[in-house]
Amino acid sequence: MTALVLAGERILLRPVSPGDGAVLGAIVREPSVARWWGPEDDWSWIDADGTRRWAIVLGDSARAAHEDASGVVGLIQASVEEDPAFRHAGLDLFLATAAQGRGLGPEAIHLLARHLIDVEGHHRLVIDPAAENRRAIRAYERLGFRRVGILRRAWWDHERGTWADGVLLDLLAEELHRP
Repeated sequence: MTALVLAGERILLRPVSPGDGAVLGAIVREPSVARWWGPEDDWSWIDADGTRRWAIVLGDSARAAHEDASGVVGLIQASVEEDPAFRHAGLDLFLATAAQGRGLGPEAIHLLARHLIDVEGHHRLVIDPAAENRRAIRAYERLGFRRVGILRRAWWDHERGTWADGVLLDLLAEELHRP
């Protein structure tokens, strides 16, 4: 992963570091996060696939490269389809319960989306929250994402022990709104 740091008004996105595992593991076990992400104890996967991941850090750009894990409030990730005929990027994130409802998620999505569009040249982004995660869907729609359709039985709902639907949303570069 590149050492890219993206600075917003209230947050920073910086590469996930090995020291972030304990904090991210604690966040993902919070009930409001685990509901959508499932119980995750092993963060060894964090660098195992081709997905690029950034820690969402509450702070200012002066602290960007030196922030320790105590300021981490979540994780945002982008996966990129590089096949020229289908090129696009997918996004996903989670935030600590205490950071939810404060506009930090939309700020993080906007920061990363601007980078993916302006720097990496993507014309289309996708995100696929659980269909029941209405709060997330509303936040994504405020940024300009549009509903494409239902992803039937797309994710394992560990609380119910069954497959559950997701919603596919996409965004074209010119549709991105500020949070």
